[in-house]
Amino acid sequence: MRRADRLFDVIQALRSAKGPITAAALADQLEVTVRTVYRDVATLQARRVPIEGAAGIGYVLRRGFDLPPLMFTTEEVDAIAVGVRLVRRLRDPSLQDAAASVLAKIAVVLPDQARAYLDAAPFYVAEGRTPVSNGVDLSEIRSAIRDTRKIRLEYVDEQDRRTRRTIWPIALAYYVNATLVAAWCETRVDYRHFRADRIENLTILEEHYPPDGGKLMAGWLALEKEWRREP
Repeated sequence: MRRADRLFDVIQALRSAKGPITAAALADQLEVTVRTVYRDVATLQARRVPIEGAAGIGYVLRRGFDLPPLMFTTEEVDAIAVGVRLVRRLRDPSLQDAAASVLAKIAVVLPDQARAYLDAAPFYVAEGRTPVSNGVDLSEIRSAIRDTRKIRLEYVDEQDRRTRRTIWPIALAYYVNATLVAAWCETRVDYRHFRADRIENLTILEEHYPPDGGKLMAGWLALEKEWRREP
């Protein structure tokens, strides 16, 4: 978690607390160390956030403090509302949780009128037909992509043939009827797609694939564009 996000979460936790909250309780809630909480509180106090209290006693946020409201245009609020609803249909639980968290953070600092509109925005996004990926945690794949780490997996294709592959994950492709892992396959020495709902026994390896400055991604995007052009 970025430190700026964590500082925001400290303020949110103090705002929602019914009384003084100890550093230990904050640390448990934010999944950080007590020492980190002490540092974060000191940083916020130095930035004139009115946090009162001390180590061993607990902290409170002085009543009346609030973050300045964010100003969005109507189109921007619409984009937020539609975007969150689109994420809900991706069958990616960790992204869904993150989207809900983002929405809650935005709603807290929006003016009342914009917050009310965001809560009841007149949009409907169909759930889609993407199968649930029971055998794989998509957040692990996203982490492997960020860290350029290889993945070993067992894959079952549409003919129920089972193969084992070592891949270089490039991207997650969220289509209407499937979530695909776009990758460079060491077995085929070429780009391949793997449906997330057909992946079994996935292991993130310690081994990294070589950084390429985005060339693999660019090559896959070019191929994906060609595939979409095919009749």
